[in-house]
Amino acid sequence: MEKVLLKREKGISYITLNRPNQYNALDVEMLEKLLNILKEVEKNNDRIVILSGQGAAFCAGGDVSMMGKNMELNQMKKLMNKVKEITLKLYLLPKIVITIIHGSVAGLGLSIALNSDFIVAHHKAKFGMLFAGIGLIPDGGGHFFLRERLGTHQAKQFIWGLQQIQSEQAKRLGMVDVVTEDVQKASIHLVNQLQTSPLQAIIKTKIIYHEQRKNELIDYLYAESLAQIKMSQTKDHKEGVQAFLEKRKPLFRGE
Repeated sequence: MEKVLLKREKGISYITLNRPNQYNALDVEMLEKLLNILKEVEKNNDRIVILSGQGAAFCAGGDVSMMGKNMELNQMKKLMNKVKEITLKLYLLPKIVITIIHGSVAGLGLSIALNSDFIVAHHKAKFGMLFAGIGLIPDGGGHFFLRERLGTHQAKQFIWGLQQIQSEQAKRLGMVDVVTEDVQKASIHLVNQLQTSPLQAIIKTKIIYHEQRKNELIDYLYAESLAQIKMSQTKDHKEGVQAFLEKRKPLFRGE
């Protein structure tokens, strides 16, 4: 089974995370596939991209069971480089990207969603960073995108809070653009609006903004990578992963 799917139709590229039994948790193979699909989409003529997930959730973030295998330092570095490549490729994509959120989204999955131009969320969807629960920090540009949408103070509170918030609260904070009972209908309406707009000009505005902020995002990704590699070697991270796998509350000691 392909873990990431690509379909093209009427000027739209549909990218679907397809690991529903694991809530679309991102393992190494899935990240590699996502990067390759983004490279393919970058070259086509479609001007709109719709990113969604199969099953009960959009994306649960990085695969914690993968982390439980005690990755070697070199493996962790390669993983973070892959995350950096995906983040920059998506950020600089010369197309309008719409992410559809249903169920829940967390961790790296949320960073990816925040890296889109529009987030359309089901009214019962839940949003959380939750990295701190396994002794890690947001990656995939999570610090950058949350600061852009929430401001620094609210971003810190959200990252540290370990809570999942509902769509309406996420919209009030500025994290979500559309909240609806029917995400498919709402996304079609948004696509129709875009396709009857001067889309070339709209995309040019996006690229101007993103090119100006590109180096800042790269700085964030570099800082996140260094910190994440360091955090992955801590006792707190190992305890967080073990507690997650054992379905118990972690006992962190700041070590």
